[in-house]
Amino acid sequence: MMVKKTILVAGLGLIGGSLAKGMVTTEENYIIGYDLNEDSLKFALLNGIVHEASTNFTKSALQSDFIILAAPISETILLMKEINELTFTKNVIVSDTASVKGPIMEEAKHLTNKKVTFIGGHPMAGSHKKGVQAAKAHLFENAIYVLSPTQEKREEELIALQTILSNSKSKFVVMNPNEHDEMTGVVSHFPHLIASSLVHQAKKWEKTHEFLPKLAAGGFRDITRIASSNPKMWQDIFSHNRNKMSVLLSEWIEEMKDLKLLLDNDEKEKMITYLDMAKLYRDGLAESEKGAIPAFYDLYVDIRDQTGSLASVVQLLASEKISIKNIEILEVREDITGVLRLSFFTKNAQSNGSKLLENNGYETMIQK
Repeated sequence: MMVKKTILVAGLGLIGGSLAKGMVTTEENYIIGYDLNEDSLKFALLNGIVHEASTNFTKSALQSDFIILAAPISETILLMKEINELTFTKNVIVSDTASVKGPIMEEAKHLTNKKVTFIGGHPMAGSHKKGVQAAKAHLFENAIYVLSPTQEKREEELIALQTILSNSKSKFVVMNPNEHDEMTGVVSHFPHLIASSLVHQAKKWEKTHEFLPKLAAGGFRDITRIASSNPKMWQDIFSHNRNKMSVLLSEWIEEMKDLKLLLDNDEKEKMITYLDMAKLYRDGLAESEKGAIPAFYDLYVDIRDQTGSLASVVQLLASEKISIKNIEILEVREDITGVLRLSFFTKNAQSNGSKLLENNGYETMIQK
């Protein structure tokens, strides 16, 4: 008879819901979803994201073999304190999903419960949507999933945790908590601050130019998209990683001073070098092994703003079995030519797609 693993997911938001949705598909897993939001629990239960819904954390934790804390950082720390006081009858592996590891791992040092093994975790993927209603089993597919074990961990527990999370199809990386926080601060947390500051700057200039919001398309929307994320969640992240954020802001201010000098002195050659170095590094992030930015191959297609234009392009590619990874419409204006950005998995698909569309009367461009 198969012995099922009982897994408690505490916090049924986007992250917890997506992990549960992946784990529930394995027959040997029994998923309990804990949340204080009755609507979230009802949705998760009705949609088969969990086997059981609970508002009693203690009761559910004592039943479990694994506990995944998918709550905001401050709430996660409170739940860890609660776990430490529980009288477990079996060993339990506890992990979290917080994007700041320092305060979580500091709390883990104070866990004295002999039945508890804590392994820090951070699945590095998300969405502009929130809540369990937006949960997707494939949300973390090919994404980096950082694991930060405590020093007294055993390899057996690390493997066990990876096994129950295997349906996420993530790329597991074991990382020191301080290294994790510095790196995510640079490539994840800090960009949110910058994006928000750019939006505030635009808002101030709107007082001078009322038409400004109508021009805020293309690049501005791309670079500020992350400013639309959950403010309370990001305040919690910034608060717990505030020291590293402060250092990064100081460095950014100095960088902007240097950039201002290039502009003030009209240093044309130095500006070209500055921009070229940024382009080379940014383009290099798409190399497959670096993994920070997926290696997709983009094709730009001019299309008219009229009914059926998008469908025609997609159907044409589908007819030749050319798979598209992503579609984005850039800077479309009413009644004029818009630009469609198509992303492909391979360079060969990009090339074949370009030839096919050009042979059918479309203007395309592959950016070098």
